[in-house]
Amino acid sequence: MAKYSLHLADTRGDANHGWLQSKHSFSFAEYYDAERMNFGALRVLNDDQVAPGMGFGRHPHSNMEIISIPLEGELAHTDSMGNSSVIKKGEIQVMSAGTGVEHSEYNHSESKPVEFLQIWIIPDEQNVEPRYDQQKIDFDQAHNNFLQILSPNADDDGVWIHQHAWIHWADFTAGFSREYVWKDKKNGLYVFVIRGDVEVGGQKLQTRDGLAIVGEEHVTIKADTKAEFILIEVPV
Repeated sequence: MAKYSLHLADTRGDANHGWLQSKHSFSFAEYYDAERMNFGALRVLNDDQVAPGMGFGRHPHSNMEIISIPLEGELAHTDSMGNSSVIKKGEIQVMSAGTGVEHSEYNHSESKPVEFLQIWIIPDEQNVEPRYDQQKIDFDQAHNNFLQILSPNADDDGVWIHQHAWIHWADFTAGFSREYVWKDKKNGLYVFVIRGDVEVGGQKLQTRDGLAIVGEEHVTIKADTKAEFILIEVPV
C-alpha cells in the first residue's frame, strides 16, 4: 500500500550556531525525532548556510556516503586522502567514507555566505576504501527534465556511490508536469523542494518541504510555479 509522509519546512530541526544555520530533515546532532531518524538508506538531509570565512574543522566519518551540493557560493574542502578543492554552485561532491576519513569544510568566501545541501546515504557495503569525486553538472539539462546527478554505477551520469540509490535534479516551468518512474520498484522516493510550489501525486509542497513516498512505482510531479526540486530514490 502506498504511503505519503509530508515533512513541512517549518517542522525540520533547527540549529543556529551564529556562523552556521542548519535545517535538518532527519534527526541530526542535537535534533532528535524518533519518527524522523531516516528514510530507508537516506540518513541525513541538511540544508546549511555558513557565514563568510567560517566552517567545519577537521572531523572524522566512516561507513557513510556523503554528498554535498552547493546552492549558492563556494565550499572549500580538504581531507585526509590528500584532496583540496573548492566546490561551486553547479557542481556536486561525493565522499565515500568507508574505513575512515577526516575532512574539513569552509566557506571559501570572506564576504558572502555559502548555502549547500549535505546528504548522507547509508552504504550497502561496509569498510570500503575511502574515495572522493567532484563533478561539474550541466544543470541547464534539468529544465523540464529529471537530470540524473547520482547513481550506483560509475559509468552512468553523475557521481556514484556504494548504494542502490539515485538522485535527480529538476527545474520545471510553471504548469509543467512529468511522471517519474522508479529505477527500482522496491525503493522509496524522497522529494525535496528547493524553491517554488509543486504537486506530487496530488500532494502540494512548497519551498523546502519534503515528501517521503513508499509503495509506488511512479508518480506525477506538476509545478504550480517555477520550481526546483531534488528526487532521492533509496532502498527503504
